[in-house]
Amino acid sequence: MIRKSPALVGYSRCLIFLLAASVSAGTASAQSPAPEGAAAALRDALVTACSQDTEQFVRALTARNAEAFARMTPPARTTLLKRFVLLDKPGKPTAANDTQGRLLVSCATPEVTTSMELDKAELRDNLAYISLTIKDANDTVGNSAHHVTMGMVRENGQWKILSLGLLFLDLPSLESEWDRAEMKSNEQAAIATLRNLVEAIETYRKTYTHLPDSLLALGPAPDGTRKPDKAGLVEEELAKGRKGGYSYRYVIVGANTSGAPAKYEVAAIPSEYGRTGLRSFFYGSDGELRAGDHKGSVGSVLDPKLEDTNAASSDPPH
Repeated sequence: MIRKSPALVGYSRCLIFLLAASVSAGTASAQSPAPEGAAAALRDALVTACSQDTEQFVRALTARNAEAFARMTPPARTTLLKRFVLLDKPGKPTAANDTQGRLLVSCATPEVTTSMELDKAELRDNLAYISLTIKDANDTVGNSAHHVTMGMVRENGQWKILSLGLLFLDLPSLESEWDRAEMKSNEQAAIATLRNLVEAIETYRKTYTHLPDSLLALGPAPDGTRKPDKAGLVEEELAKGRKGGYSYRYVIVGANTSGAPAKYEVAAIPSEYGRTGLRSFFYGSDGELRAGDHKGSVGSVLDPKLEDTNAASSDPPH
């Protein structure tokens, strides 16, 4: 049975995340399109979704959806590919043909391997319909199997994804919905990251009896030997001041870094206001964590205190 990860629970609920092109089919070519081309195009889309290769996956989209896909944040694009193959992590894809000429795609991750079987395409003028079966590769009975008909459309001579069954979705119309969901998740993560960053700074102070000169001093030690300029307290991405759609700023308050009285401030600011987050978070020299909507600017000690550590809604505080 396929493991019930968040991406696999409730297949019907995942449908709303799957993309489709605009309903217009474009101009039909003079020659009748080959059904093998439609199945091959869907196979290639599944392969790139498995490996979470967003640069290659965009080739499976119509021009309108490709433009919307390009505007999405990198985490949102990755999430979309996860939904497409119903797997949480990137996998190793393989493609083959069975004895009946059907295309097979396998996606192997550390936890589970899925098998995707594509029937031959049925053509209707400039459209193609392909039956797709996705299941756990170890399921010989078919208890985990999901069946769906994928719609493909010819656009400028190339097969593109049109629909899942009778469900036509328009990627541009879903951008704002995905942004809101991502912002809430990013804000929750930013609060936890800011608290972890403060803890790392305090650990550094206790270890070296002074504050770090910058966030870079908290970063990983390449040779594994911790020292004042590479203390190994946070990952490299955070040491460079960026993580999960937020930028982090560390400032020492006062003229020096030494001793217990030395104070500092740490701030988390949305990297792209309105797309990766709304609220800015601020940890002041008073030891309080605060939050406020500053339209993408740094917060301050005048912001309301963040009393609930889980209060990370994208709605600005009242």
